[in-house]
Amino acid sequence: MAALKDVVDLLHTWYPPHTADGWDAVGLVAGDLEQPVAKVLLAVDPTEVVAQEAAEWGADLLVTHHPLFLKPVHGFTTATPKGRTLTTLTRAGCALLAAHTNADQAVGGVSESMALALGLTALQPLAPAPAEPLDKLTVFAPADSADAVRAALADAGAGELGDYEAASFTAAGEGRFRPLPGADPTIGEVGRPEVVEEVSIQVVLPRRRRTAVVRALLAVHPYEEPAYDVVELADPGVATTGTGRVGEVEPTTLRAFAERVRDALPATAHGVRVGGDPDREVRRVALCGGAGDFLLDRVRGSDVDVYVTSDLRHHPAAEFLEHGGPALVDVAHWAAEWTWLPVLERRLLEALGGTVATRVSTTSTDPWSFRV
Repeated sequence: MAALKDVVDLLHTWYPPHTADGWDAVGLVAGDLEQPVAKVLLAVDPTEVVAQEAAEWGADLLVTHHPLFLKPVHGFTTATPKGRTLTTLTRAGCALLAAHTNADQAVGGVSESMALALGLTALQPLAPAPAEPLDKLTVFAPADSADAVRAALADAGAGELGDYEAASFTAAGEGRFRPLPGADPTIGEVGRPEVVEEVSIQVVLPRRRRTAVVRALLAVHPYEEPAYDVVELADPGVATTGTGRVGEVEPTTLRAFAERVRDALPATAHGVRVGGDPDREVRRVALCGGAGDFLLDRVRGSDVDVYVTSDLRHHPAAEFLEHGGPALVDVAHWAAEWTWLPVLERRLLEALGGTVATRVSTTSTDPWSFRV
């Protein structure tokens, strides 16, 4: 049987907390890291009714998409709904973990799960996650000092590319210089032009390691004034993680596509709202699980036919449609994000080898209960 810390490590591997937005509050909220985990309940919201479901089923861990606390608290009591939720869980010995914006962006996360539920193929992030800032350093050194320079650069953190380390490129050439009065050249004499067999060494490094790498270079390089340059590399925007997803469907109409969305998501009082010509052809689809109006400007300038998301407001939606771009499909926030739970359940069962029982909560925590 897995310990809670092992399940937490697994979830954090899939949905790294450091990828969450700065305002978010993700990770383990409560629980004994050494306690065994035999039952895991999965839900969108950590509400009182979900906490009660977890307690009655005997869950050892409740994993939710939305955090229980987004703002700091100095205590939790049964005087508040959130306090009652956490009290119910702790009394039942059930830990609580939230994976929110870190799960939104990830491969196998919320937006990707929603896209697969809608039958989209050829998926790419709508807004690719920014890559770690990188530099490229080029340094020129005497050929007989190249090994020492490359080793120092690698030890300082340069040349790490994916599953490789100490990666570099070396090209041979001639170095030319003339030492001036006051110089103390390693090679050559003051006032006399010199030609030296040199090599050019190029390495890629994390920008955060720039100073350490340059200092390591200067410490080992034999020249009094080494020649080197540092270039900041542009983000190519090819990350497989990121916000939202774009994909393709077989050609269909907007009405038929909206009906597909309706059938793929859990039923809610909200239903599916559509903005656009019902007979419009739909081939390329953009979507964002949860509230996605912050991506409207990006979608408007793209080549997609429809954008699916939640919580669209009157004025932004109206102004978006006035530009004559993609159609809009607005779905219930809870229903869109619920599509992630079965995906997460399968991943847990595959990873933990049947040592845990899992359950996806079907309790609707959408705030809207009926429509008149």
